[in-house]
Amino acid sequence: MTTDASAIVSLAGQHTRALDELGRLICGGDLAPGARLTLEDIEERCGISRSVARETVRVLESMRLVASRRRIGVVVLPESEWNLYDPQVIRWRLDSPDRAEQLSSMVELRAAIEPEAARLAASRATSQEVSELIALSGRLWAAGEQGDDELFLALDVEFHARILALSGNAMFSRLDGLIGQMLVSRTEHGLVPDRPADVALQLHVDVAGAIQRRDPDAAYAIMRSILVATLDEIDILSVAADGASTPFRSSN
Repeated sequence: MTTDASAIVSLAGQHTRALDELGRLICGGDLAPGARLTLEDIEERCGISRSVARETVRVLESMRLVASRRRIGVVVLPESEWNLYDPQVIRWRLDSPDRAEQLSSMVELRAAIEPEAARLAASRATSQEVSELIALSGRLWAAGEQGDDELFLALDVEFHARILALSGNAMFSRLDGLIGQMLVSRTEHGLVPDRPADVALQLHVDVAGAIQRRDPDAAYAIMRSILVATLDEIDILSVAADGASTPFRSSN
């Protein structure tokens, strides 16, 4: 690797580290709304150059976490301004002490969208798309049964994204990043069981089966049952957050 290339990689690493540090501080409440920073503060806090500090602020501004104001500096914005659909913001919020609350709000959003996506998929997906979904559900079930955590997570993310896409609603399909990041973050924080519950695995297969049968009402009901069960589990998360062992949960 040339010297110039090494420098670029180093700057990229500094930017990623600084962005992650500040994003976590803001989403975790350590930098409260209204808090003011200067570029010099950011340079010193994160150990980065002025150019990297500027780029970091630019990205945080694009997420609506901060705003640059003349003669004031960089100001942390209230949560009502944040782009809550940005995958990185989702990850930082799930890293915060209010993880259970954030997770609950995201599952509530999923419960409002994914059952309808499954219902639409039952009417709109092509035969080829349905065949691929059935195969995917079988692979997901097998990965869960075999305890292949890494493969299971990848397939779970793909499964839910696929149903959003098969709805034929472009706005639904754009939520795949949000849902995928939520599933990944649950796993990263140990908020999933050592092995997915058999009933949850079967429900995923059943959703695909309902879509295959062209049964919109059944597809809606089964997907909703998956997410309602997840909402019920959120109450248990507060116990785990207080230091108790992580309870047994379903896959979703």
